[in-house]
Amino acid sequence: MTSSDPTATPDPWHSLHELLAAMDAEIEQVYLERGLDGVRPRFAYPLIRLAHTGPLTIRELAKSLNRSHSAISQTVAAMRKEGLVTSEPGPDARTRRIDLTERGRSLVPFLEAEWRATHRTVAELDGELPYAMAAVVEDVRRALERRSMRERILHHLVEPPPMGSQG
Repeated sequence: MTSSDPTATPDPWHSLHELLAAMDAEIEQVYLERGLDGVRPRFAYPLIRLAHTGPLTIRELAKSLNRSHSAISQTVAAMRKEGLVTSEPGPDARTRRIDLTERGRSLVPFLEAEWRATHRTVAELDGELPYAMAAVVEDVRRALERRSMRERILHHLVEPPPMGSQG
């Protein structure tokens, strides 16, 4: 343990996480106002995709959404709990095929409309900002291509001495 608690200083990620959480909460509020209890913003992408592709394994769905297997597996479990998808054994014992339930399918037209409205909202926000959000993300991505996050962390990392070598 070091002499000072590094978590006592402001977390540079906090404002970004807080902003994203607030935006998701506002989207969820739109769902609640429409009577869509139990529907989360993170469900929209996979539900819409399944409506257009038909049943997919979790791995196929994750790949098609450019998300991790773990993240989609957790999202599918949450959607299954809300009665939006079914999960049946896939082509082999290790896979599960995910399909929409009738309730899940009935939500897709609204979710597609909300998806488009959200994208228009982001474009509107970008127009009000001196620096577009997409440009910020791309600039950060390019900076990390020049020098990775790992390399940057290692540059700043001052490791403590090994246990037992202190005095």
